[in-house]
Amino acid sequence: MKKLWAILGICALTLCACGQKADDLKETKAETAETVETAQTGETEAAGTGSAEDKGTLILATTTSTKDSGLLDEILPVFEEATGYQVDVVSVGSGEAMKMGENGEADVLLVHSPAAEKAFIEGGHADEDGRKDVMYNDFVLVGPKDDPAGIQAETPADAVKAFQILSETESAFISRSDESGTHKKELSIWEKCGIEPSGEWYVEAGAGMGAVLEMANETLAYTLSDRATWLNLGLDGDLTIVCEKDESGILYNQYGVICVNPEKNDVINHEGAKAFQDWITSEETQSLIGEYGTEKYGAPLFTPNAQ
Repeated sequence: MKKLWAILGICALTLCACGQKADDLKETKAETAETVETAQTGETEAAGTGSAEDKGTLILATTTSTKDSGLLDEILPVFEEATGYQVDVVSVGSGEAMKMGENGEADVLLVHSPAAEKAFIEGGHADEDGRKDVMYNDFVLVGPKDDPAGIQAETPADAVKAFQILSETESAFISRSDESGTHKKELSIWEKCGIEPSGEWYVEAGAGMGAVLEMANETLAYTLSDRATWLNLGLDGDLTIVCEKDESGILYNQYGVICVNPEKNDVINHEGAKAFQDWITSEETQSLIGEYGTEKYGAPLFTPNAQ
């Protein structure tokens, strides 16, 4: 009986405590609601006296290399804060990005496939201003640190010869095979070699830059990458650059920004696209691009060159 009364006493105390906690919780919620309301009022007042108003969403179709390099994560919040536009990034190969533009499924493109960009503009898919340069970097051929094909020792700065060696030795090579700017560059180098690659050694991934580099790292294969993504992913434990800085310029990698023709449909956000194009080619943003990577790598991952 004494145990029963003791248990009932504990339950009573617990209920009282719970009641007190419930009252405390109600009070806390009320205080929190009041604080949030005050903060929201303050934000509204601040927005009316300097912050950019919300102007809706802008669809940016861009390459996986700009995303995987980390650049967009660094600079897009600045654009959104300054202009009031929210940016939805669709990260695909340059070819797929331009198909989106052709279909009126994107507002603005940030791509790196010059020949395809020219065809895009000539096809009437861009607005009246066409294409503008934004920045450039370069491509690098990476492979296993022990470099079984012997490229680094034999031809560290001749991409065409390096690709010829890959074919002759049938060294494992992973191609993006996604119609991206990087894929187009790879195909142009094979064309220079007079080689149409095929066989078990030549793997067509159909994937983005980051994914292909991860595959190369896991299988100890060779692949072509833009330098920015290579550096940002930091896969230099098992892989290394075996060919770079070709003096012929074949590894040059130029990026451009294009506003989609607003006549495609009535949902194209042309005003937002122009705001983005003007912003990314502005002196202030070009400085941001030129600074990206310097702290971590000692040199920028992209060189701005808007005019």
